[in-house]
Amino acid sequence: MKSLIIPIFVIYRGCPNRCVFCNERITAGNYPDRLTEETVRNICNRHLKNNRRKFDQIAFYGGNFTGIDRDYQSELLNIAQSYVDGGMVNSIRISTRPDYIDTDRLDLLKQYTVSTVEIGAQSMVDEVLHLSGRGHSSEDVRTAVQLLKEKGFETGVHLMVGLPGDTRRRFEYTVEEIIRIRPDTVRIHPTIVFKNTLLSQSYRNGEYQPLTLDGAVDLCKNALLQFQGAGIPVIRLGLHTTPEMETNDNIIAGPFHPAFRSLVEGAIFLDKASNLLKSAHLKNTNVVFYVAPRDVSNLRGIKNRNIKILKESFNLTKIDVRENAKQERWSLTVV
Repeated sequence: MKSLIIPIFVIYRGCPNRCVFCNERITAGNYPDRLTEETVRNICNRHLKNNRRKFDQIAFYGGNFTGIDRDYQSELLNIAQSYVDGGMVNSIRISTRPDYIDTDRLDLLKQYTVSTVEIGAQSMVDEVLHLSGRGHSSEDVRTAVQLLKEKGFETGVHLMVGLPGDTRRRFEYTVEEIIRIRPDTVRIHPTIVFKNTLLSQSYRNGEYQPLTLDGAVDLCKNALLQFQGAGIPVIRLGLHTTPEMETNDNIIAGPFHPAFRSLVEGAIFLDKASNLLKSAHLKNTNVVFYVAPRDVSNLRGIKNRNIKILKESFNLTKIDVRENAKQERWSLTVV
């Protein structure tokens, strides 16, 4: 069952610089610069009121949580802790930068029920990090993950594909390096050109060319397969859509799609189905695919896109997709 998380965004707080792609007013929503206790409690209570299940975590996203003023950190953590103590959520999650992870900062988190720390790595190529204005190195990521593990935190790593200076080989290297340091989870999203960012200026000047949607899907498809093979869950693919993304021409360019993960998983199943049909030498006939119940939509693709492509590519007269409760996830058979 998918985890229930109450997201609270600490906009721009604690960041020592501004990354070229960053506009958190768009990606996170229009949160106030400083969160009051009333604001945090209103967010939490609204989520709790609208769902009967117990929430797993309160999550402080956005900004650089361990880089904000220590008293403000404690203020926010105390509020969240009251919901843990009251039995309404299980624990607390925070997101931060890899270069703001050290023993003192983690000792503060240990005073509360913070179980998960996600770090924004974005890339493991130092030139890409420099061109993106990240202000940290790939070695900072390695050090942070190691320290978080030593301190007993569940560790997540956030990656971006299509950053300035990135290439297919460089992104593949990033995936390989993240697998080597073995975080507990990974998030991946393509680089989008948002309004009022340095990246938007580079795009308009012709200095930056974003990935196409197909290109982003292909890179993330291969990354997802690599992480799955290594037993590292990819808990998100693509950006969470906010109302701000869909208004005022806030997205200038880039491979944005509200169902990006569905595109990536559909592309994986299209490859699997094509290879299966080739190996079985099935053409000019009717076929039946059997998949696990949760994979039916992945095989079909958005708006049955995969079915249409397979029919045309293999001159198939009919394709049936049937559920098989005994079929393993991410596998399929054909008759």
